[in-house]
Amino acid sequence: MSTVLYEKRGKIVTVTINRPEVMNCIDPDTHRLLWETWAEFDADDEVELAILTGAGDEAFCAGADLKHYIPPLLTADALYPRQKVADGFGGITRGQHRILKPIIAAVNGWALAGGFELSMACDIRIASDQAQFGSFEVRRGYHHGDGGVARLVNICGTGFALEMLLTGEPIDAQRAQQVNMVSRVVPHGELMASADEMASKILRNDTWAIRSAKETVFEMIGRGLEDQLMMDCIYGYTGVANPPVRERLQAFYDKRDRGRVGKHATAT
Repeated sequence: MSTVLYEKRGKIVTVTINRPEVMNCIDPDTHRLLWETWAEFDADDEVELAILTGAGDEAFCAGADLKHYIPPLLTADALYPRQKVADGFGGITRGQHRILKPIIAAVNGWALAGGFELSMACDIRIASDQAQFGSFEVRRGYHHGDGGVARLVNICGTGFALEMLLTGEPIDAQRAQQVNMVSRVVPHGELMASADEMASKILRNDTWAIRSAKETVFEMIGRGLEDQLMMDCIYGYTGVANPPVRERLQAFYDKRDRGRVGKHATAT
């Protein structure tokens, strides 16, 4: 059986890292399959959203399979980091990180090292109450290099990023929610249903608006306030030029739109 499963359900794709016998660690073949999977997802016009999870109950992903990844690091030369820039880990940490379709992480257990980075590369994280997040690399003399530091700072702030990175201590799902790392914590058996519920709330909205909103957030990261306000205006008002959006605005103005709460509520 493949180490990456790809299941289409209407407009939703579930991507499952399928190596439960090694806590869903990613070896080079699984890394390659993830790259191919995300490319397929991005190009498939029939699907609009992906849910990423791990097989089994123990781990979302425990990072890189070290017996494959450590030997090259021990003999790497100065060009190795430059070669890694376009490669990332699992596709979406770097290299395919500009996919505009939403990606939800359903974190079902341990998210460690590269697995932690992979979860942080998703747009929304929903955690099982059994989930734990860890960044242990500092114990071995190095730290994240596949987006973990950048996203931890952007999502959770400098204070918590320094605590997690410098102590090398894991956190549970409840602490992860407190620091904004995950959107919600749910009972373990309800994880995938909760991810589906979140997906349905996203997919009831306009496809163009969803992708534009995600792109706008990407463009704002790292910019000063004036640039952020400019990007907010340009991306936000561009949508009004699209005929379907004008029709929706007219429907709202006429009080006949589907999303009018209490009268014509949009179904989830």
